[in-house]
Amino acid sequence: PLLASGLVGASALRLGGSDAQQKAWLPGVADGTRVLTLAIDESSRHQPADINLRADKSSNGYVLNGNKRFVMEGGAATDFIVVAQATHGVILGLVSAKAGGVERSILRTTDSRGYANATFTNVDVASADVLGEAGNGRILLDLILDRASAGVAAEMLGTAAQSFDMTLEYLKTRKQFGQVIGSFQALGHRAAELYSEMELTRSAVEAALQAIDAGAKDIPQMCSLAKCKAGAFLFRMSNQLIQIHGGIGMTDEFDAGFYLKRARALETTFGNQAYHRDRFARLSGF
Repeated sequence: PLLASGLVGASALRLGGSDAQQKAWLPGVADGTRVLTLAIDESSRHQPADINLRADKSSNGYVLNGNKRFVMEGGAATDFIVVAQATHGVILGLVSAKAGGVERSILRTTDSRGYANATFTNVDVASADVLGEAGNGRILLDLILDRASAGVAAEMLGTAAQSFDMTLEYLKTRKQFGQVIGSFQALGHRAAELYSEMELTRSAVEAALQAIDAGAKDIPQMCSLAKCKAGAFLFRMSNQLIQIHGGIGMTDEFDAGFYLKRARALETTFGNQAYHRDRFARLSGF
C-alpha cells in the first residue's frame, strides 16, 4: 500500500501529527506493520468540501457516525484517518480498524485493488488521536490532498510511460505487409505526438513534486495541474495502447488490459480531470 499508507498516511502524520503521534505511528507505517489510509470520500465522486460523517463532542474527544466509500486499501488497512465534520470544522481522527463500531465491506473493482466501504457507528476517538489543531482541520486536509494528488499523478505518469514503452516496442517489432508497422507514417506521427505529450506530463508532475519539496506558495495549483495533465495523457495513452496492439491488447494474457483498468481507477482517485480543472481555475482567481 505504497500510495495509501506510505505516502498519504505518512504525510498526514508528518504534517499534522504531534511528536507523540509520529513516534507512535510512523515506525509501523514504515515497516508495514501498520497500513494507514485516508477515509474521505462519501459518494462516487471526490468531494472533500462535502463531509457528512459527524464528529460529536464527547467527554474524551469525539464520537463518529457516518459512512465512507471507496477507501483506498480499505480492505487491508489496520487503521484509518477518518475525515469528519465537527461543530467547529473538519477533524481528522486516527481510528483502529478493529475499534468497536467500525465495519467495512470489501469491494471488487476493475483494477483488482483492495478498496472498501467503511461504516462508523458510535466510534470513539480520543482527543489524543486527532491530527492537527482544533479548527485547523480543513487546512491540514488540503495539504494532505495536495500530496495525495501529486503521488497519484506520479503513478499515472509511470503507468502511461510503461504503456508508451510497450507500444513503441510493438511498433518496432510487429510486421505487416513485409515491414514493421512503426515505419508507416500515420503510426510514426502518432508515436511522436504521444511522446511529446508524455514529456509535457512529466514536466507537470515533476514541477508539482519540486513545489512540495521547496514549500512553494503555488503547491495547490501545481498539484491540480499535475493530476489533470496526467489524467488526460493516461486516458489517451491507455486507449492507444489497446488500439495499436489490436486483438492481442484485449487478451488477459497480455498486460495491456491491466494498465487500462488501473488507468481508469486512477483517473478518478482524489479527483478527476473536471475536479482539478475547476480547482486550478479557482485557485488562479477565475
